[in-house]
Amino acid sequence: MTTVETGAPADTGRSSVKGWLAVLAVTLGIFSLMTSELLPVGLLTPVGTALDVSEGTAGLMVTVPGLVAAVSAPLVTVATGRIDRRIVLVVLIGLMGAANLASAFATSFTVVLIARFLIGVSVGGFWSIAGGIALRLVPARHVARATAVIFGGVETASVLGVPLGTFIGDLSGWRTAFGAVGVLGLVSLVCLLFLMPKVPAEQSISFSALPKVFRTNVGLRIGIALTFLVITGHFLAYTFVRPILQEDGIRAGAIGALLLTFGVAGICGNFIAGALITRSLRNTVMGISVVLTAAMVILALVDTNAFTAGAILVLWGLGYGAVPVTFQSWIMDAAPEATEAATSLYVSAFNLSIALGALFGGFAVDGIGATSVLWIGAALAFLALFVVGGTRNSRVGHAS
Repeated sequence: MTTVETGAPADTGRSSVKGWLAVLAVTLGIFSLMTSELLPVGLLTPVGTALDVSEGTAGLMVTVPGLVAAVSAPLVTVATGRIDRRIVLVVLIGLMGAANLASAFATSFTVVLIARFLIGVSVGGFWSIAGGIALRLVPARHVARATAVIFGGVETASVLGVPLGTFIGDLSGWRTAFGAVGVLGLVSLVCLLFLMPKVPAEQSISFSALPKVFRTNVGLRIGIALTFLVITGHFLAYTFVRPILQEDGIRAGAIGALLLTFGVAGICGNFIAGALITRSLRNTVMGISVVLTAAMVILALVDTNAFTAGAILVLWGLGYGAVPVTFQSWIMDAAPEATEAATSLYVSAFNLSIALGALFGGFAVDGIGATSVLWIGAALAFLALFVVGGTRNSRVGHAS
């Protein structure tokens, strides 16, 4: 969620209603993009079966866009220079919509992977620009709230977009799910065209700022390490939650409903974390580590039915739902004077972690077995406790 626009706050004379409509259009775009990136999580088995690839190989549908987004976040921002930000966002969301429609009609896994590459470009570029766009759309007094709404698009996609996409896929087939997200992207494009004003670029992140802020800021380095451990651990396991549940005898038709349960719990976790981080950001991160570790270990140990699986996914959803707002707050708290560069690194680390989790999870599923990813994911989440423990005697993480 890179803040790349550093101009003055929006003109107080600008219509608040029009500004908020533009904010909602950007939020819809973010929701569409992040849902698109993570959609295959709930559809690995049917896509793999239809296109004759293993579930581990099908996990590349998550790995590829994650890797590409990690690189494109700063690259797209620099490459677009001083182009009107509305034009850039419209092109990127249109690319995402077209790529998902191509996936819906794909007859080979190669075509799907090419489409997922393009989605990665869209995700990284759009996310890196949209994070700071509220500053240019609404009056100054509304900027903080508008930014929170845009960030909410990322969080809502993470915890609800995948379950809803899975539910559609179970009802009408995986191609329908991809097609629906593609259409949603095109709807977002129309909304951006008609609801968002021209937003001339003012300043982009320079490449030289990235290594400098990382090298000189210990709190940022800790935040990036936490992101890597927790997000990699989560997606290493969560990417393959469908085959894990099916191995336990959960029928395919129930998995969409179970992931919706995960999503609802995630929304609750987001609001709970929002209240807790004002008291102790550090303790909230530690709580996330404990909850995620416990959920994955329990799922690995217990013979589940639909009820017990739902209870475990509620616990898991509470933990992961708290991640975006908590980790974003850590990054902002660690580097208040260099938020643009710091959040750019965070976006790259977040998406790289998604990719690595799905990639190595695929190796583990194919080479060891589906349950193995739960143990590996739990171990990575647990390691975050030791990283946070190193901040006990510093100011890092003690305030939001």
